[in-house]
Amino acid sequence: MSKRSWPFLLGGLLVALLLAGVVSNYASSHPDGLDSSLLKGCTVNADDEITGGSCPAQQAKDHELADSPLADYGVRGIGNDFLSTGLSGVLGVLLTFALGGGLFWLARRRGPAATGSAAAGPATGGPAAGGPAAAGPAGDDSGTTAQPSGTR
Repeated sequence: MSKRSWPFLLGGLLVALLLAGVVSNYASSHPDGLDSSLLKGCTVNADDEITGGSCPAQQAKDHELADSPLADYGVRGIGNDFLSTGLSGVLGVLLTFALGGGLFWLARRRGPAATGSAAAGPATGGPAAGGPAAAGPAGDDSGTTAQPSGTR
C-alpha cells in the first residue's frame, strides 16, 4: 500500500469509530418496521413488553447468542448504557476492520499466478489489440515477409 493511501484509510477508520462510539447512542429506540409489524394485534406497555392481545411477537424466543458479550448493542457487564453502547460499536468496528484487513492482506500476499509472462494477451499492443504486427523470422500475416539483412 502506498504512503498516500494511509491517511485516507486512517481517516475512514476514525470516522467509523466516531460514528460507532458516539452517534450510535442517539439512534432511535423505537421499534423498526419489522418489530412494529410483529406487534400488530398486541398491546404493549412503556417498556415494550406485551401486556395483551395476540400477535406473532408472542412466539419470539431469545437467540442462541443472546448472552454473548456484545448482545443487544451493548457490552455485558458495563452498567452505563451510553458507554456500553459506544464501546460495543467501537469494538465492532475494530473487529470488522481487523478481519477485513487480514483477509485483504492474505489475498494480496497470494497475488496473481503469473505476471509479465510471454502470453500476456491483447493488452500488450500486439495484433490482437490493434497494434502493429510484430515481424518474426518467418514473417507475419500482414502481407510482408522478413528478409535476411543484406539481401533484397
